[in-house]
Amino acid sequence: MKLWLTSSELADLALPGMPTTRQNVVELAKREDWARFSALCRQRSGRGGGLEYHVNLLPVAARVAYFGAEAPAPAAGEALQAAPEPAAGSTSAATLQLDARLAVLGALRAFVRTSEMKQTLAISYFVDLYNLGKVEVPAWAAVVLPRLSTRTLLRWLSASRNGETSRLAVDRGAGRRGQGVLDAAFDGEIKHFAIAVHSLNDLYTASHIYGAVKGEFEARLEQAGIPLPGQRAFEIRFNAWKQEYAAGLLKMMDPDGFRSKMKVSGSYAHLAPHLNALWQIDASPVDAMCVDGRHSIYVCIDYWSRRIILFVSKTPRSEAVQLLMRKAILAWGVPDAVKTDNGSDFVARATVRLFARLQIEAIRSDAFSPWQKGVVERNIRTFQTDCARMLPGFVGHNVAQRKKIEGRKAFSQRLGQENDAFNVTLTGEALQAICDHWAADIYAHHEHGGIGKMTPFAKVASSTRSIRTVDADTLAALLMQAPDGDGYRTVGKSGVRVNGFHYQPMGILPGERVFVMLDPADKGTIWLFADESLDRPLGRAVNGELAGVDPVELQAQRKAMQARMVEEQMAEAKAMLRSKRVTDRTVLDHRLAQAAARAGNLLAFPQRAEPHSTPALDAGAEVAALRRGEAPPAAPLSEAAAKVHRELLESPAAAPAEPKVMQLRPQETARQRFRRALSIEAAIAAGDQVATEDALWLGSYRTSAEYRSEKALAEDFGEAALR
Repeated sequence: MKLWLTSSELADLALPGMPTTRQNVVELAKREDWARFSALCRQRSGRGGGLEYHVNLLPVAARVAYFGAEAPAPAAGEALQAAPEPAAGSTSAATLQLDARLAVLGALRAFVRTSEMKQTLAISYFVDLYNLGKVEVPAWAAVVLPRLSTRTLLRWLSASRNGETSRLAVDRGAGRRGQGVLDAAFDGEIKHFAIAVHSLNDLYTASHIYGAVKGEFEARLEQAGIPLPGQRAFEIRFNAWKQEYAAGLLKMMDPDGFRSKMKVSGSYAHLAPHLNALWQIDASPVDAMCVDGRHSIYVCIDYWSRRIILFVSKTPRSEAVQLLMRKAILAWGVPDAVKTDNGSDFVARATVRLFARLQIEAIRSDAFSPWQKGVVERNIRTFQTDCARMLPGFVGHNVAQRKKIEGRKAFSQRLGQENDAFNVTLTGEALQAICDHWAADIYAHHEHGGIGKMTPFAKVASSTRSIRTVDADTLAALLMQAPDGDGYRTVGKSGVRVNGFHYQPMGILPGERVFVMLDPADKGTIWLFADESLDRPLGRAVNGELAGVDPVELQAQRKAMQARMVEEQMAEAKAMLRSKRVTDRTVLDHRLAQAAARAGNLLAFPQRAEPHSTPALDAGAEVAALRRGEAPPAAPLSEAAAKVHRELLESPAAAPAEPKVMQLRPQETARQRFRRALSIEAAIAAGDQVATEDALWLGSYRTSAEYRSEKALAEDFGEAALR
């Protein structure tokens, strides 16, 4: 099949997405500047001259239509090896950068493999095609990386080859977090001050606390020449602090709530020139039933030797692919490349990241193209027609076989035999054991025409090439993320819940979000990381029942460590409360002081006034003068004033009226009752006589939740808690 076509030949083919006239093909070539790709555009030999264009310049749909079943794998299929579109809200910026760059590198490797150019030249043309939008990558990856440069792509390729895939993840704000004025000034004093104020009253808004911070630290910051950040910036950091100190704040503000919620209670032989050069993986439901349902069989085959490894899984999930890879790598070593289809279990981001970390090239076959991984497809059929037919519970490979088996069942019932025709007796574990024996003892010793009439066992023995091995414990740390929730969990008071079991983490407070990796070889242990990049390990968590450790002792250790961490976390805030630097009047005092400072700069102008007079007011003024002992006015008193004067002289002084107030029954607060209990306890301790009803009341009050809560506050915060 020709790889170089003229404009007339392209027009006559009428390929999808291409013009159907010679003139329009020429116009398309000029518009997209095909001539700039000198390695893909050449002078036509023979009479007439003109140009010929390489088929790699055509759109993907046109190439697939032109080649048909013989089409080489396009870049679009290879680019999908970098994972499907990320779940909204669950991926960091650094992880998006990592996955997008892995997608571009996958597309680059596919372009180099299918083109006829040297790698350096191919990379240059790949960059130009990418910037023109002619390279097929996932839409989200194109948004993250709208343009490329040759130098940048070479740097990514070098990091990937050296196993430094973490360098592909970029988080430009990570180095600045926690270094701002609010976090770092005065050795974090502003942060601890805000936490102390919030712990005193969680009804204070961020505006209230910002006012207190401003009054406490603004002058000191000005002396140091540092401006205090605005209220919005403070609100953002304050919300982050509340998340960071969630456990300690809850214990200070709501001890009962803390105890309740958080306290620990075709032929591709040229791609496989040697052993482990290329593996193929696929899966299929087993044609047999088990007592715990129908299972799927995952098959991994080494193309060069045709040896296989089988893994039985209840459901087709990415975890099964990772466990199959673990089993194969520990038995055979690390492969150069692995080819799969585009099933969700094969393109899962966790699986792709595993391949990237082990420097295994992931090759994807095109959709609806089983011939591109025909070796593993044929071996699945071999398993179904050989091993599966011997299994108890075989249900048939197709409808016709199933009908025959059901017919045998009906016949046995007519004979009075009640045995189940399918004879379902196997468990999943028993099926796995049978599959392992069949692969190692039967299949491995059958001759294969594709490898020169040799058996897989003999073919492997004939290899003189060394294999790349991986330590089992090291490999276990990369396998596999916890199911559901994209691998993330929030540490609770009972630990980290995975598959119905609670694992006890040491040194991690409840409320923290962690990324969980399972250890396939040890169900009693899980590994915790800060995020899915696995760059920051947080430690491990253990389930006592599965690990064979005393759960009571494990819980006691975690409880003691939690208490120590909470105490260290809140030490600065408690010190401010004990020193009376923060009281229940701190916010109010600072707000009033700031209001007075603002009001002190204002001066009110006097308003114009004029006297108001009435006959009654005039009479009252004359009487007031007489009562003060002032000389009577020269003019005689008016008739109204004289009348008022006589009444004042003749009537005795009126006694003040008693207020008509009825005193209500006194109501004690929780704080007053606790103080009363303390006074009775002090009297008993001093040997003083205590009334019987007070002693009885104290004994009953000591059993109440109110007494325990108030006592815990008094022990933690001293006299400040009794005000």
